[in-house]
Amino acid sequence: MRRSLALIAHDGKKEDMAAFAVENRGFLSAFPLIATASTGRLLRERVGLDVECLRHGPEGGDVQIASRVIDGQVAAVFFFVEELDVHPHDPDIKTLMRACNIVNIPLATNPATARLILSGDLRPDPEP
Repeated sequence: MRRSLALIAHDGKKEDMAAFAVENRGFLSAFPLIATASTGRLLRERVGLDVECLRHGPEGGDVQIASRVIDGQVAAVFFFVEELDVHPHDPDIKTLMRACNIVNIPLATNPATARLILSGDLRPDPEP
């Protein structure tokens, strides 16, 4: 099993995610990618990445990704968070962040941290 990178962006951060993905397209495309629905669709349409789209965040997408994190299927999470907005699914967001902390998975909540993660040891798992 090859571990995925998870990509999520709140509405106010979707442009930041698109710019990050364009800037790092080659690196990201070396991994299987998963994303919440609208972020995944954005990355497919605007960047041309092959992304498995899960549910929208408010419909359980964050929890789906948290489950994969706990199961060891995710190498890192890039979740560009809009801190100034209220999110009705905040408990789901906290669940995902907690899962990353429990399993010790890198979690970037902004582009600067995401770039630091990419400059580190993160490498795709070998093909089976």
